[in-house]
Amino acid sequence: MENRMPLIGEQFPAMEVVTTHGVINLPEDYQGKWFILFSHPADFTPVCTTEFVAFQQLTEEFKKLNTELVGLSIDQVFSHIKWVLWIKEELNVDIQFPVIADDTGTVSKELGLIHPGKGTNTVRAVFIVDPEGAIRAILYYPQELGRNMEEIVRMVKGLQISDQEGVAMPAGWPKNSLVKDRVIIPPAADVMTAEKRLKEYECFDWWFCHKKL
Repeated sequence: MENRMPLIGEQFPAMEVVTTHGVINLPEDYQGKWFILFSHPADFTPVCTTEFVAFQQLTEEFKKLNTELVGLSIDQVFSHIKWVLWIKEELNVDIQFPVIADDTGTVSKELGLIHPGKGTNTVRAVFIVDPEGAIRAILYYPQELGRNMEEIVRMVKGLQISDQEGVAMPAGWPKNSLVKDRVIIPPAADVMTAEKRLKEYECFDWWFCHKKL
């Protein structure tokens, strides 16, 4: 039976993986932290190289958000090591996050990452996982389109604020055309709460209220 990709809200499947930093147990070893697992089609490819550099340049930003990075592709660990060393020597960027060596394809199949029609290459996928090991967001990119790293940072920030404040984020947050950097209050579920919301917050209507963080 073909493996399906895990869904948002499900637990990240428990697995032991070989990485450039040794053996890691997911999601157990990141308990209490957020982590981002991202897959790339192959080592020593131009778009993937730009992505690794971009992720590394945002490592400190992610650490401030209690978030770790984990890469993955269907390459041997020796290939990963050589590529990481090439990036350091040629581009002067030291890749500090672990990269999973999934040369058997086991992890990629379990996560539904094998690109259809592209042999054994993995898609550009992103899993954002919370401190309890639950998958909170999934992004899927074609091989020809590199990821927007700032969007991934924005998603982690938004998810964390949503958890802390019980709010939702508008389109393009924190630069929304209607409410700027404000956040959305969940719609009221009864008449009394609806009337109360109109007095407590700025609202376009009872179901569309917002506030400053």
